[in-house]
Amino acid sequence: MIDATSPVPKYVQLRALLVDLIEGAGSEPDAPMPSERELCQRYGLSRMTVRQAVDQLVSEGRLYRVPGKGTFVARPKIDMPLRLSSSFTAEMKARGMTPGAIDLDHRTVPASGHVARSLGLAAGAYVHVLERLRTADGAPMAVERCHIPAALAPDLLTTRLAGQSLYDLLERRYGIAFDSGDQTIEAALASPLDAELLQLPQPSPVLLLRRRSYLRATCAELTESTYRADRYQLHTNLDLPRQPADPRRARQD
Repeated sequence: MIDATSPVPKYVQLRALLVDLIEGAGSEPDAPMPSERELCQRYGLSRMTVRQAVDQLVSEGRLYRVPGKGTFVARPKIDMPLRLSSSFTAEMKARGMTPGAIDLDHRTVPASGHVARSLGLAAGAYVHVLERLRTADGAPMAVERCHIPAALAPDLLTTRLAGQSLYDLLERRYGIAFDSGDQTIEAALASPLDAELLQLPQPSPVLLLRRRSYLRATCAELTESTYRADRYQLHTNLDLPRQPADPRRARQD
């Protein structure tokens, strides 16, 4: 229950109780939450305090509101892969979800300045640009803009990519199997276009990913993606590097 004598603000205490309720047994995605009036009565709190706690959980992506219907449990966030070998298609299938891709645009054009520099191409070299909306179980998850040097995959755009992994296609048809890469991730607000595609209100936070993939030290892909921040979280394992034993101490021991 809420401890009125605690130095912890009441809305913070309520948030913790609601997290336990959300993560407790039987709290399935899209399950309705108690109304603000019910929470006020149950915990003896003001409407403003209850709304503050609920607003925070909505901003964290744990709950979502439907106007005129109430507040509901959001779907669990998906761990964003931080490894080169993963593709969106493979990651969604591994989670038991159905991956999808809606082709927004595809074209072959001279690379812009920053794309040419990122790919290590000469100014004006041609690149394939593939813009896709990535979905999971039909829900929009990310807007993906991929740039691939046209010289490495000349007829790539003649293939329909819906329903298959781009990485698998590149390896199978062109022998492009990435062996290294680098990736940057930063927080931002969705552009009006991306917010509309991802079905997000404005302004909404998103994760911007910029990924370069290499084949034998040659940059063969630049992908810039906008991911829904309410559906993704970053996760990585941390290992403490072992210090080499001091041979002098070993001799002394």
